[in-house]
Amino acid sequence: MKIIVGLGNIGNKYVKNRHNCGFILLDTFVNQLEKDEGISVKWKEDTKLNAVTAKIPYKDQVLFLAKPTTLMNKSGQAVSKILNFFKEPIDHLIVIFDDIDLPLGATRVRDKGSGGTHNGMKSIIQETSSNEFKRIRIGIESRGELTPEKQDISSFVLSDFTEKEIPGLKNSIEEGIENLKALLY
Repeated sequence: MKIIVGLGNIGNKYVKNRHNCGFILLDTFVNQLEKDEGISVKWKEDTKLNAVTAKIPYKDQVLFLAKPTTLMNKSGQAVSKILNFFKEPIDHLIVIFDDIDLPLGATRVRDKGSGGTHNGMKSIIQETSSNEFKRIRIGIESRGELTPEKQDISSFVLSDFTEKEIPGLKNSIEEGIENLKALLY
């Protein structure tokens, strides 16, 4: 089983935030599966795992999708619980998250690495005692071009995408989904 975790913050006020790219990508992926492949996806809140989850068949395997219900900075608590509950090795984990160090519209796939400036990733690495898991990074940086250059990082990632940024976001979400599909083969 592959465990795919999209990072974000639960709650209506966060839905369109830059920090919610992991949730946005997972939701878009699920919508595509429902539309194109007729796969019915039922999300449910699992309080024991601290996540909203869905389990689905995909290309001869099972995917466990999760959106942690902890705040971003404690995402590792949910990821650790999920891995332990299913007794899955860390190399079955794929994490999707926003990355302020990548330009808006860009994506990157990595097999391992540090948490960088991302507190959700730092939490996952700390809670799992490993940095050796796949990740899809969704670029959100556009400061100085489309948003204020001197805005602090915290308020920037917790602000909504602007109308001018939506096309770049859509491009990176589409590319991120293609990256995810490639990792699932």
